[in-house]
Amino acid sequence: MADTYDIIVIGGGPGGYVAAIRAAQLGFKTAVVEKSHLGGICLNWGCIPTKALLRSAEIYHYMEHAKDYGLSAEKIGFDAAAVVKRSRGVSSQLATGVGFLLNKNKVDVIWGKATFTAPGKLKVEAAQNPPKNAKGGGDYSAKHIIVATGARPRALPGLEPDKKLIWTYFEAMVPEKMPKSLLVMGSGAIGIEFASFYRTMGVDVTVVEVLPQILPVEDEEIAAIARKRFEKLGMKIMSGAKVSGVTKHADSITAHIEDAKGAKHDITVDRMISAVGVVGNVEGLGLEAMGVKIERGIVVTDGLGRTNVPGVYAIGDIAGPPMLAHKAEHEGVICVETIKGLHTHPMDKNKIPGCTYCTPQIASVGLTEKKAKEAGREIKVGRFPFIGNGKAIALGEPDGLVKTIFDAKTGELLGAHMVGAEVTELIQGFVIAMNLETTEEELIHAVFPHPTLSEMMHESVMAAYGRAIHV
Repeated sequence: MADTYDIIVIGGGPGGYVAAIRAAQLGFKTAVVEKSHLGGICLNWGCIPTKALLRSAEIYHYMEHAKDYGLSAEKIGFDAAAVVKRSRGVSSQLATGVGFLLNKNKVDVIWGKATFTAPGKLKVEAAQNPPKNAKGGGDYSAKHIIVATGARPRALPGLEPDKKLIWTYFEAMVPEKMPKSLLVMGSGAIGIEFASFYRTMGVDVTVVEVLPQILPVEDEEIAAIARKRFEKLGMKIMSGAKVSGVTKHADSITAHIEDAKGAKHDITVDRMISAVGVVGNVEGLGLEAMGVKIERGIVVTDGLGRTNVPGVYAIGDIAGPPMLAHKAEHEGVICVETIKGLHTHPMDKNKIPGCTYCTPQIASVGLTEKKAKEAGREIKVGRFPFIGNGKAIALGEPDGLVKTIFDAKTGELLGAHMVGAEVTELIQGFVIAMNLETTEEELIHAVFPHPTLSEMMHESVMAAYGRAIHV
């Protein structure tokens, strides 16, 4: 006889475990099915361990530039294995924490791979080496089943990762040794973060982007500033170019590149990272057999997590972009609260922030200047440079920009875009402002603490209305 629950969540990543905890809080008997590790890709192989690597690189950079701060440091170096070990330790600690939270909220963890046999029914194939005394293989049922199986790296034909010469983010996070040279294919958040990490650690890095602009989803002006900084730090960037093929050698790889003008270039490097996006894990779940609507590799939902099949829900990466952990978490909460019958509404994807933790950092929310104009909006744009901020200069971080975009008629904040030190910690201020429908007048009247980087947010708003003080 099948074990029965109110809600079963397939996938223990950010969306899945948050949905499960919220379900338990609302009184549902809940279980999570996970085949390998709690916390999903984000916690184990994405968001968290990359930030640990980037933190090591940041400190190494400061050590190399100690004299800029009136300090001295000799015999600067690093142990690649120790850097990786620290990153893996951070992930392990947090994965253990997720298990603790699920247990605290009385959520059962079923270790294995789940497949639908019918609406409301699952067969779980037991995982290899599950924790002792854990639930595993068998038949399970629930009135509501939420699919949160995440995504995996996209592979291009002829350029498939081989784990040796062509890496995905899995291999890039645990190098046995630092390569001397590296080519990164793709300049989205994943590609640029790895390019930034390896370049800071002394690797000769080349980035190839098929589109004319690197960081394609970002505001053009912000992306251009970032590119200038990347190149100043020694990164080589080829935009409007594509890797048409590769030739593999014993311990290196030659990338055959075609630029925007049709000219061909060969670049030989030790390793290549494929960072051309991700695809949802929709296969092997039995969704198609039940008639769940899937379009272009994405499970179609109504914005509240519900698919076209009653009792089947989808959240996170498999429910479509933006493929971000915080989007998945919020979708999980919306989905569960909808099941409970609480008042919910679809997430406004225009108000989901995006952050890239390279050097310099990049953060944004809402419409870019170009998108706002394309939408027919009459806009006011404010800009404030880091060089005009006392805290930025004191930190030795004078390069960067805060940019805000307002509707000229209503004062509505349409978008905010930043590049520079710690902007990933600043963007939430604009996210809150947009969610509260704050106008430019209210932001101008707000008092920001001095000296802080956040003052640049204030000045940028005032600049849009011709009132900036320090520029």
